[in-house]
Amino acid sequence: MARPCSVYPRRALFVAVAILCLVGVSIPAWAQFETRATAALPPGAFSIAGGDFNHDGFFDIVVIDDNGFTVSLGKGDGTFRKAVYYATPQLTYSVAVGDFNNDGNLDIVFANLDPSTVTVYLGNGDGTFQAPVSSNTTEGSYFVAVGNFNNDKNLDIAIIDPPYISVLLGNGDGTFQAPSDNDSFPDAVWLAVGDFNNDHNLDVIAAGYSGSSYNVGVLLGNGNGTLADSITTPLEYQPASVAVGDLNGDGNLDAVVGDYLTGINVLLGNGNGTFQPAVNYEATGLSGYVMVDDLNRDGKPDVLLPTAVAEGPAGVDIFWGIGNGALRQAQFLRTGKDTGLPVVGDLNGDGLPDIALANGEAGAITMLNTGVVRFSPTTAPLSFSSPGEQGLRLANNGTGPLSISSITASGAAFEVRDTCGRSIQAGTSCDINVFFRPEGAGPYTGLVTLRDSASDKPQFIQLSGSAN
Repeated sequence: MARPCSVYPRRALFVAVAILCLVGVSIPAWAQFETRATAALPPGAFSIAGGDFNHDGFFDIVVIDDNGFTVSLGKGDGTFRKAVYYATPQLTYSVAVGDFNNDGNLDIVFANLDPSTVTVYLGNGDGTFQAPVSSNTTEGSYFVAVGNFNNDKNLDIAIIDPPYISVLLGNGDGTFQAPSDNDSFPDAVWLAVGDFNNDHNLDVIAAGYSGSSYNVGVLLGNGNGTLADSITTPLEYQPASVAVGDLNGDGNLDAVVGDYLTGINVLLGNGNGTFQPAVNYEATGLSGYVMVDDLNRDGKPDVLLPTAVAEGPAGVDIFWGIGNGALRQAQFLRTGKDTGLPVVGDLNGDGLPDIALANGEAGAITMLNTGVVRFSPTTAPLSFSSPGEQGLRLANNGTGPLSISSITASGAAFEVRDTCGRSIQAGTSCDINVFFRPEGAGPYTGLVTLRDSASDKPQFIQLSGSAN
């Protein structure tokens, strides 16, 4: 079963002038993310989570929109089947994924602001879901995270339902017991879960603010579904989100706080719910929605931050982990469209982490980890507004030759020619020319597919064209 991934509720994305500074940043092997496709979603898409909903080994996503949610099943190549829409009567703000009835199928849970409930859609194991089951919360909630807070066999959830942070213990059937409310950190905007004092009980970390008071708080779990009062640490900048990981390999969980103003703040954990002073890293734009994952599979956690800039390209910042608690400065990777809120998973089955972004205007944007292979331009789809030709450049950023098995175009209106031959030497590139030759009016879609020695899965770039 695919690992369920983090969730991201709706917040406005702030923009600012980008300061792109990549001096001294090297791209680790197996960590070149490039936009490859965009899948249609209903307007207003914002909160996203993912996992394998139909047991086919492909990563799927669930996304909240303004009037419900959609489930998009992965095809295994970085694209998705047509999204299936589910209407919801509640005002829903946040989504997470887990197996709440222990049947081996992933389910979906939503935090609802109105009415004050959480709602579970039990999965059938084929990508479809049963009618919702609701459990009451004390107040309206707008964030949900999954964990096991009493060490039994059933998954539980933690929610933000101001002024509370609450834990709801699972009954093992998709319903939850009455919430255990804690009001010691009343202004939370985001939370994550982890064991911050190494007692094998799950804790909650929250980021929040009230006026000019900015804080992060750890609420240690008692192992029975209740939380101790917050151990609160002040922050310099207004927080938007928080994520966790062991950035220095000392066995203590650390916190990464995304802020609206500068970028990210790293707080190394002391192993007791307290932290060392925050270290700030500047982003190329403003966003605040942070994830921690080992994106290049070197055993060192990295930090991902979607970013939007004024009058410039949208994309994501990646802060590569060094392994001692420090991060390299931000590497900016373009999406070519307005950025969105991310989830990380293997979208094309090559064993490497990829990125999906939920965007309210564009849809679901996928960024594939292309390893040492780099296309230019890096964004997709490659679009034609009329018959003609466009060029791509394929570069080998690796240290050895890249063998080319084939470069092909699919789609009735597209052809491809290339100068690549059977291999590309390290540090060199070749040209790929794509021709759009429609036989009639209408929209057209296709793919350029590259099979090479960098991966046992093909690389591709999405094509679209329109003819009158």
